[in-house]
Amino acid sequence: MKFNLFNQIGLFAVLVFFFYQVVAQPHYELLLPFVPKDTLVTKTKVNDSKTTIIPLQSNLHKYVDRYLDENAAILDLIKERNGDKLKTIQQVLVKRGLPEGLMYLAIVESELKNRATSRVGAAGIWQLMPETARTLGLQVNAKTDQRRLVYHSSIAAAKYLKTLYKEFDDWLLVVAAYNCGSGNVYKAIKKSGSREFWKIQRYLPAETSSHVKHFIATHFHYEANGSMLTLTKKERNRFLASVNKIGPEDAKQKTGSLPDSTTQLSSFGIVSQ
Repeated sequence: MKFNLFNQIGLFAVLVFFFYQVVAQPHYELLLPFVPKDTLVTKTKVNDSKTTIIPLQSNLHKYVDRYLDENAAILDLIKERNGDKLKTIQQVLVKRGLPEGLMYLAIVESELKNRATSRVGAAGIWQLMPETARTLGLQVNAKTDQRRLVYHSSIAAAKYLKTLYKEFDDWLLVVAAYNCGSGNVYKAIKKSGSREFWKIQRYLPAETSSHVKHFIATHFHYEANGSMLTLTKKERNRFLASVNKIGPEDAKQKTGSLPDSTTQLSSFGIVSQ
């Protein structure tokens, strides 16, 4: 009789513990520092209950469809063969307060090939130029090239991306500047009279314009959804205003600082899980 009573008490305690962990705890406290190794899909939730769809820009439908028709198979193969690399990149980005979806930029840059080298001398999975890499703290000399080391190069790329975001406050401009340099982006801004990627793209190098679109397409392939990374600053503010029913100026003020991996959306009632 006593044994059964103790069993019942123990079972009740276990049930209470799981109820507290799953139901009573706020969703944001259950976030993992990075997604599990077997999946790259990140779900975006609004108010901890509704899945939010961040759609692909209408002007990109045909472009992305064509790009994925040609590249979906290789993108799937990259994910299949590089689980450990992707996990390392995710951890580096998250630790430094950057959205983990930026790992897709490394895929666009190099297909995650350590030996990748461009015709102008950029190397490694993040395709860093020698002088840029040295500025970011990497050793690049006749004996050592840390651009070809996943962990070290990812730390350097994270520093660079963080600096670019503070400079432009717009992820699509960050991706553009990462590819062609801040100077060329500013030239395009001056010529177009706008800071919207869709308006300045014609003034950017053709390779850079395509690079940004490839990043968006790759993000949608892996996530089956968009994120703050696939929107211009103007699109981001408009989206956040519509989700939270706040004014565009309020959204603008709230997105003024660099979002980190766990709080970048939480202040708007949106949590990445």
